[in-house]
Amino acid sequence: MSAVAFVLLALLVVFTALGIPIAFSLALASLGALIAQGAVPLVVVPQRLFTAADSFALLAVPFFILAGEIMQQGGISRRLVAFANDLLGWISGGLALVSIAASAFFAAISGSGAATTAAIGGVMYPEMKKRGYAPDFAAAIQALGGTLGIVIPPSIPFVVYGIITGASVGALFLSGVIPGVLGALAYMFLAYALSRRAGYHSGERAGFGRLWRSFREAFWGLLMPLIILGGIYGGVFTPTEAAVVAVVYALAVALLIYREIGLQDLRGIFVSAGLTSAMVMLLIATAALFGWVMTRENIPQQLARAIIGIAGTPLAFLLLVNVIYFIAGMLLDTVAVILLLVPILYPIAAQLGIDPVHFGLVTVFNLGIGQITPPFGVCLFVSSGISGISLEKITRAIWPFFVLAAALIILYTYVPALSLWLPAFLKG
Repeated sequence: MSAVAFVLLALLVVFTALGIPIAFSLALASLGALIAQGAVPLVVVPQRLFTAADSFALLAVPFFILAGEIMQQGGISRRLVAFANDLLGWISGGLALVSIAASAFFAAISGSGAATTAAIGGVMYPEMKKRGYAPDFAAAIQALGGTLGIVIPPSIPFVVYGIITGASVGALFLSGVIPGVLGALAYMFLAYALSRRAGYHSGERAGFGRLWRSFREAFWGLLMPLIILGGIYGGVFTPTEAAVVAVVYALAVALLIYREIGLQDLRGIFVSAGLTSAMVMLLIATAALFGWVMTRENIPQQLARAIIGIAGTPLAFLLLVNVIYFIAGMLLDTVAVILLLVPILYPIAAQLGIDPVHFGLVTVFNLGIGQITPPFGVCLFVSSGISGISLEKITRAIWPFFVLAAALIILYTYVPALSLWLPAFLKG
């Protein structure tokens, strides 16, 4: 390893350990390495930052964020919870099942784990606590539901992965449908078992009339993912155009159908979505700069040779990749891990004959587990902020679901058909 490469990686470790946000850590480490090298004029830094963000495909990210923000504040999360409650609330421990089901529904709108936890958890945690559920268990369920937000399409991490690898974003979206639904069902089954053992009571069973009314109320929110996926895979619009369609649709539903927000509320919604988008885009830009410096120093090539030397077969490689993702997901944001590791790991996967869509599903689902893994699981932090329960207590309550999630990622890793069948079937 060259001296410049050592400076680059050492600075990243130091800045991250000091608690500096990852986007700024990447930028400062890259700047320090370029100064140490001395051969590249520093004017290249803003040029690289701008070039990384100057992408038509990346416009999907802020538009999906905006669509999720509009639907969240426009009453969709409350209606999804009401429908899920009428559908499942009569089962023992029903509110835990309702939280997970509502998270799955909202995941098909937001594309973000943190947004899913915030939207559903803000409604469901107080209700679960009022009904006698243990506060730490209730908070853990909200964090768990957020992990579905990046697997069930549309998914912002899938968009970023597709841009990096060139894989079809539409196929990536479809690859998350079966694993996302199976994951939600598995989590619901475990929540049911734990709730029965704890003696959590069920609510009253909704009649068909009430169930039909709540379905009609939630219908417009449930229709949104069908429009997005149908339009992309039907060739009507690209993923970026689908994100714009999602915004227009969300505005129409929130303003004209649900009427829970008015034109005066749009400024706050746009500002909130803009701030979130700015953080994501800054991370993408600084990660691209960091990746460019790494490539100049041949770090990816050296790491690739070392990984192939350790795991030269697809099965061994995928096992090693899951370990790498698990460790990285504990420490870094999902998008940051994708930006840093996928450019290194994907070429090896392609060399070993691993399908890029399957590898994308393995990447995103594994990093979803990282969102409920301390010390920096984002869904844990959001759930803790909603509930006031400490991270330690939520972590202790969530560990059975973590074990289940780990078993699911092994299943999805070594049974590629679970992620590839639906894209292949719809492709014909």
